[in-house]
Amino acid sequence: MSKVLTKKIIAGKYKGVTLNLPSKNSTRSSKAIVLESFFNTIQFDVIDSVFVEVFSGSGSVGLEALSRGAKKIFFMEKDKDALKVLRANIKKTAPQQCEVFGGDSFENITTVMQRVKALNEEAYIYIDPPFSIREGMEDIYDKTIDLIQNLPPQNVKLIIIEHMTGLELPQTIGVFELQKSKKFGKTTMSYFQ
Repeated sequence: MSKVLTKKIIAGKYKGVTLNLPSKNSTRSSKAIVLESFFNTIQFDVIDSVFVEVFSGSGSVGLEALSRGAKKIFFMEKDKDALKVLRANIKKTAPQQCEVFGGDSFENITTVMQRVKALNEEAYIYIDPPFSIREGMEDIYDKTIDLIQNLPPQNVKLIIIEHMTGLELPQTIGVFELQKSKKFGKTTMSYFQ
């Protein structure tokens, strides 16, 4: 029997709530240091914000945003096992503030952005694609760049991409410009606005 992997929400209303993580083969969890840095960057701007977590996995990033005061979270996840874990984790927090879109994120992003637009909001878009070294994921970053290019700028506050450190992202993707990148060992976070 394999041990269930877990992590805790770091801060806010649901601080200390234990989230289950899907198996390592289907997803990879954002490291605490990376999350901490991200939430230190956006600080109080997350309060009353709308947050979209693309490739959600366990939902740990979106639920951390919820715990810190975001009012609406959209989760997107394709993997069936990860979806089960995600739904169970949401039940431990505020399900009425969360919406889950199962299936291909590249297809669902249009619907999700229509929902953000209907709320008349600008959203944080957190994108943590499976690393391209995984089988079948070789073109994941190209598809991710296309996804970003097609985002409606009037509904985007900030785009955050968690990616492999060796990957060079373009300075501009569509109308969005790289603001900064921060390295954490094998993982880098890049911010576009």
